[in-house]
Amino acid sequence: MTFKQIKMAIYATYLTNFYGYKLKKAATTEEKKSLRIDYAKRILGKLKLNIKVINEDKIPKDGQFLLVSNHRSVIDPLIVEIALQNSSLFGDWISKKELYNSFFFGLFVRNGGAILLDREKSNMSNFFIDIKECTKKGHSIFIFPEGTRNKTENDLGEFKSGSQIIAIKNRLNMLPVYIRSNANMQLMDSLKSAKKERTIEIEIGDIIEYKDKSKTLEEAYNHSST
Repeated sequence: MTFKQIKMAIYATYLTNFYGYKLKKAATTEEKKSLRIDYAKRILGKLKLNIKVINEDKIPKDGQFLLVSNHRSVIDPLIVEIALQNSSLFGDWISKKELYNSFFFGLFVRNGGAILLDREKSNMSNFFIDIKECTKKGHSIFIFPEGTRNKTENDLGEFKSGSQIIAIKNRLNMLPVYIRSNANMQLMDSLKSAKKERTIEIEIGDIIEYKDKSKTLEEAYNHSST
């Protein structure tokens, strides 16, 4: 790692935990949403990464949804937060155990609005109960249906079946978003040199009805983009 990269890692660790503590004290959903957006702006601003939202008018003004997004980079949740900043949508992120308990992300994830997914557990009933509790509060659910970051040459990894089950069980229509730029490549380039501003494009797709079982979620996701 270069000296600049080390400085960025230290800054990001400080900022993530700083906002983690602020989120712990947040009394309302609106306050949490504001803090999450502010955090995303500060991290992405430091990296000089700008977010361009395509079809922003397709973001619903109200309601609850299962937001589904492709996943290549650790900054993908921040990109999604910026894309939704002008809407009232607030979602709890499905978070794997490694993030939930990590030194770097743990405090932020646990306090920012997350649902723990422990793939090692054979009984997933508590996971689905937690999702139900979040939807009862009026929250949406945000998920990366690929299950993990896509590190292949393909634009999209294989979707796990759980996402569609979540939508059906909770009667949540799905809001597909597509991070069109290779965010991981942009992030790596920025870490090498943050002097140049870069733009990451994220596109909002058409709503996918949870009742429509004529296609798999992966097929519907690919079909709903422009």
